[in-house]
Amino acid sequence: MTPVGRILLACTASLVLYFACFAAILDRPLSYGFLRQEIDARLARGAAITGPKLVILAGSNGPYSHRCATIEPLLHMPCVNGGVAVGIALDYLFARWEALLHPGDVVYLPMEEAQYARDRATNALGPDAAIMLRHDRTTLATLPARRWLGALFAYDLRGALMTLVETALVAGGFHDPRAAATGESNAWGDHIGHTAALAATSASVLAVAVPYHPTVAQIRAGNGSVLIAGFADWAREHDVRVIGGLPTGFADSPITEEAIATIRAIYAMHGALFLELPNRSRYPRAAFFDTAEHLNETWQVVHSTAVARGLAGVIQSQRGLLPDALKVDTRSAPTSSCRHPGQAPEGRLRSASATFLAALSKILDGGAPVLAGAC
Repeated sequence: MTPVGRILLACTASLVLYFACFAAILDRPLSYGFLRQEIDARLARGAAITGPKLVILAGSNGPYSHRCATIEPLLHMPCVNGGVAVGIALDYLFARWEALLHPGDVVYLPMEEAQYARDRATNALGPDAAIMLRHDRTTLATLPARRWLGALFAYDLRGALMTLVETALVAGGFHDPRAAATGESNAWGDHIGHTAALAATSASVLAVAVPYHPTVAQIRAGNGSVLIAGFADWAREHDVRVIGGLPTGFADSPITEEAIATIRAIYAMHGALFLELPNRSRYPRAAFFDTAEHLNETWQVVHSTAVARGLAGVIQSQRGLLPDALKVDTRSAPTSSCRHPGQAPEGRLRSASATFLAALSKILDGGAPVLAGAC
């Protein structure tokens, strides 16, 4: 064999060994295993619901700042909090959920700003790439070929070392401290236990945190925006109602009017609705847990009550388009008005209140949410 042939043979053998190790032998049971379990648990709840349901999809803003356990009884509609983390690519998340969505279902997307601006390369190399290569090649096979390449090369040397570390920790009976430190998930997929008391340890960090706000150009050019638009098109073709929304964030660091208009247009141009709460999902820094997208548990309930009110108005406005099982009983559910998307939202929540009842009262009395696309 020629020297070049030997080099090519060695390269081929190394690639085969690499693929075999990461596709069938090595794993990261603590980091990626945790994410996979969270995703699968939410999908299992969605699969168990036989009638119309509400599914909330986002990054960690979904489970931390939204509470299906609060929203479900207000809407009289089963709810699943399907979001896990921003790092999970939207095409993977949508592919997993599309098989479980049926005519009459409602999907609420309070996506983080960063989700829209994520580029294709970042999406291709997230933790879901490694999860698919090792555990979910069925979903991987449904995605474009570039995602196969991303999955095949998702690991580097550091990743390889971490597989050994995490596997050894699990084998040694390592106890994961995350539940005690930051809370855990309930049966709906909501994050719970992230109390104001636990949030006190992050108060100094939150006080100086500078949230990331992508530019209008980044939102328009982002691969995340393309994926959301594609999912909205798929949903429209399958009689699934998509409602976009704004993520939670600091009241002193608002999303610009231009960015909101750009995000709203993504949904409107693809037949989806858009829900804008009176306070644009902005809250005082003291309401957050550890990041600008994670409300603490008390304010999670406050925000979820406001979201339920807004969604009730959206769903009610679509009475003639949705099956009877999905129509809201307005005698017990909150209502909202439907206005032209160009109008400014009525009422602004003042950030002074520090108590649950005062905050809840301000949200419920602050005016109707802006509903784009439903009039």
